[in-house]
Amino acid sequence: MAHTYSYLFNLPTTGLRFFTVYGPKGRPDMSPMLFAKAIVKGEPLKVFNHGNMERDFTYIDDVVEGVVRVLDVPAKSSGDFNTQKPDPSISSAPYKLYNIGNSSPVKLMDYICEMEKAFGKKARKEFFDMQPGDVLKTYSDVSSLEHDFGYKPSTPLSIGILRFAEWYMKWSMKING
Repeated sequence: MAHTYSYLFNLPTTGLRFFTVYGPKGRPDMSPMLFAKAIVKGEPLKVFNHGNMERDFTYIDDVVEGVVRVLDVPAKSSGDFNTQKPDPSISSAPYKLYNIGNSSPVKLMDYICEMEKAFGKKARKEFFDMQPGDVLKTYSDVSSLEHDFGYKPSTPLSIGILRFAEWYMKWSMKING
């Protein structure tokens, strides 16, 4: 839809696609918050598809840096667009789409292990089948972001999870007394 408006009205449009964003003040329905709560409270941790999934986790500071770099640079049409051999990565409209992710999927069980290390406590894992609508693996190709802005998210999962855990413990102390 954004591409269509860009094409019809010459309206510069840039889309950003974020991959499994985590960090302080994250959404309460996402895995970092759910997993942290379960680990800290000793509650069962639901592990879907028996842990056989991978996610391209992206630390919030990396996402913010990517957004800031793209923010003031409106999309431009590409002079290389060929109507006879269209390439979906370029357009005659002033339109661009960027992935913001680590380009490095992590196995769910490795992610849980990092959470356990950060909180200093083993999770009580309960394994379940795959949830309807879920996917086995997410992966972000950030080559356009690297090419156009010289930027690639780079916070290692171990560092990001540790920062998240430190925040979570402070936050949970405030709300739980």
